[in-house]
Amino acid sequence: MTTQKTGRVSVEAMLDDLRTLVETESPSRDPDALTASAKAVAGVIEHRLGGHAVLVESEAGPHVHWSGGGEPKVLILGHHDTVFPLGTLERRPFAVENGRATGPGVFDMLGGLVQAVHGVAALGDRSGVEILVTADEEVGSRSSRALIEERAVACGAVLVVEGAADGGGLKTGRKGCGSFRVSITGRAAHAGLEPAAGVNALVEAAHQVLDIAALGRPGIGTTVTPTVAAAGTLDNVVPAEATVSVDVRVESNAEKERIESAFAALTPHLDGAEITVEGSIGRPPMPESASAELFALAQRLRPGIEGRAVGGGSDGNFTAALGVPTLDGLGAVGGGAHADHEYVVVEAMAERAHLVADLVAALRNA
Repeated sequence: MTTQKTGRVSVEAMLDDLRTLVETESPSRDPDALTASAKAVAGVIEHRLGGHAVLVESEAGPHVHWSGGGEPKVLILGHHDTVFPLGTLERRPFAVENGRATGPGVFDMLGGLVQAVHGVAALGDRSGVEILVTADEEVGSRSSRALIEERAVACGAVLVVEGAADGGGLKTGRKGCGSFRVSITGRAAHAGLEPAAGVNALVEAAHQVLDIAALGRPGIGTTVTPTVAAAGTLDNVVPAEATVSVDVRVESNAEKERIESAFAALTPHLDGAEITVEGSIGRPPMPESASAELFALAQRLRPGIEGRAVGGGSDGNFTAALGVPTLDGLGAVGGGAHADHEYVVVEAMAERAHLVADLVAALRNA
């Protein structure tokens, strides 16, 4: 590997730390793996920044919190859980080739964590800076939300080091997102001898899928997408049970309320069928107004940097909903989040670390 240094930040050192985190696999909902991952994250933070990184235990796995001391001024927010199951590393090991770092979780979002740590390390004075790295962002942040909100309010500004938008842009707005699970109960019967004696949960599910899909309003940014369906036991049995999972994205609180009310009002089409709905739009929308102040600062520091609203959600949705200025997409430049071709552009790592450092310095000194 060629050593490459830019100013105060060593790309080689960042790649070494990125390798450490990627090679400590961290699938969501695996507390043992996430405990090992949290210890690895804490080790990188302590090695580069000094002090003590606290492991905050939760039912999802440990979150990692570090403070540079002094009056809190800025929270750097990320997560160490990934979507890839244990064993993915064996099939797709960490590598640096042709200007790209690859491996499970490099873009979403281990690369951003490493850049942030090295950016803060480049600052002579780290007081007022906090770093929070959670263990359950990919599965809804249920165990970390209260802690995220507490530290965001205490700090007053949030920099989210999720992967950059296409072309290295910052993420100035995000849709609210959530999921629903619709469970249908029917009545089993012999499919050949007396199908009319049954209540076909699969047929009811088909009706519900069409009703649910019709709730979308793409013209105003609302997408309602049935994603997973299951029904039936044997091909000669009228199915008594079925489930439908649905992904929802909205751009406004009004649409959040409309969609949640619509799901609560779903009714059966078949006599005798019953419907149960679970879920909500757990992440509120992040309006572009929430990032306006910090994005303007980023533009002053980096004239020409672009920003855009995106469909995916992050923990920045929670902090923005509290009215805390929040800027997202400050992490790695790359692509392929959640996919086998996930990658980070190596030559952009130093500049992104410097951008985080410059933003932190400006906010701390404001």
